[in-house]
Amino acid sequence: MNSKQDITILKIGGNVINDPTLLKEVLIDFASITTPKILIHGGGKIAGNLSKKLGIEPKMHEGRRITDQETLDIVTMVYAGLLNKRIVSLLQEAKCNAIGLSGADANTIQANKRPVKDIDYGFVGDLNSESINESALTIFLQNGLTPVFCAITHNKKGQLFNTNADTIASSIANQLASTQHVRLIYCFEKKGVLQDIEDEDSYIPKITPEIYQDLKSKNIIFEGMIPKLDNAFNSINKGVKEVILCNPSNIKTLEEKTILCL
Repeated sequence: MNSKQDITILKIGGNVINDPTLLKEVLIDFASITTPKILIHGGGKIAGNLSKKLGIEPKMHEGRRITDQETLDIVTMVYAGLLNKRIVSLLQEAKCNAIGLSGADANTIQANKRPVKDIDYGFVGDLNSESINESALTIFLQNGLTPVFCAITHNKKGQLFNTNADTIASSIANQLASTQHVRLIYCFEKKGVLQDIEDEDSYIPKITPEIYQDLKSKNIIFEGMIPKLDNAFNSINKGVKEVILCNPSNIKTLEEKTILCL
């Protein structure tokens, strides 16, 4: 990858992962992308359901998961085991030579424990500009492999962490943007960023930083979307070519979407 190539980074989560039929359709479309590609997946809802079945009530603070040791064990089993291997097997079926990874594998993603301020989030890992091992990613991509990352990272001292999948996606995109043409796609249940949360067709085709600030000031963008968009605009500022938010049916065509730009 000496000259700049087009690379697609796709992040999936939420209801996409929960629906086996929808997940398979998304992965078939992803597999059809002919340029190098990387997939990042979450799985919080499935981990939460398993936690409850085991009698361990998920702990949340302002929508963020608190990861104690029991919870870390569960999310590692679900993210790095069940979901990661399920996704890899479906991609292999779709003739995509996928390799399932956590951040600990090949030391691809190092994290630091989130500092304790008002609340201790436990074993939650935050990323920085040196977290992504670009040389390892390059080796995978050069050899025709498609990395599939779960939301588990490590600190190279034997400690695993639960890390936000959106942040992993944007961090990988940012790291590769200096040497590649990177398109970052966030795939979730909506067609894009909606003007009206009740109207699926009210997606906003294009958002600039100025439009974003205006939408926030008018409380049009709901709270859960703000961290995703903050990450997305950070990626644009770091040189990522395109950041797109769309639903599963638009991954291939990208006809109905929200695109972020400067």
